[in-house]
Amino acid sequence: MADPGTAAPDAGSAIRLALYQPDIPQNTGAIMRLAACMGVGLDVIGPTGFVWDEPRMRRAGMDYRELAAVARHASWEAFLTARPQGRLVLLTTQGAEPYQGFQYRCGDVLLLGRESAGVPFDVHQTADARIRIPMMGHARSLNVALSAAIVLGEALRQTQSFPTEAE
Repeated sequence: MADPGTAAPDAGSAIRLALYQPDIPQNTGAIMRLAACMGVGLDVIGPTGFVWDEPRMRRAGMDYRELAAVARHASWEAFLTARPQGRLVLLTTQGAEPYQGFQYRCGDVLLLGRESAGVPFDVHQTADARIRIPMMGHARSLNVALSAAIVLGEALRQTQSFPTEAE
């Protein structure tokens, strides 16, 4: 269930972002800003690896905290219960399909794993799709906020869901 004072998941959203047990408040803040600017909902699945309190999140998310539609969930199970219908699309270095070849749909939830460890096996198994960002062979992974921006941009492009400047 979403925490009091945070937005509930919006079933009408074209695309949502979800963070699985994030470790780094600055990345969470950057993704919160991305969600606010792009008009997409953000689910934060706990527990987080940092203390989530107003002063820290205000610093990490700057003034975008108030603009972002954030739903916090105490656990993976709570998130699964609360999330709207739609595919769960996991971004993972172990993904079977490159993100730019995947066909996104309105209602998709783009799930990003913990910075330090990704997601556990059961979360991998729950995902409807597992996608990756192609990169140079010597590179391990991208920053989670950069990954969110890259894939969200493609998903919004495909679903024609970029916000208009008038919104």
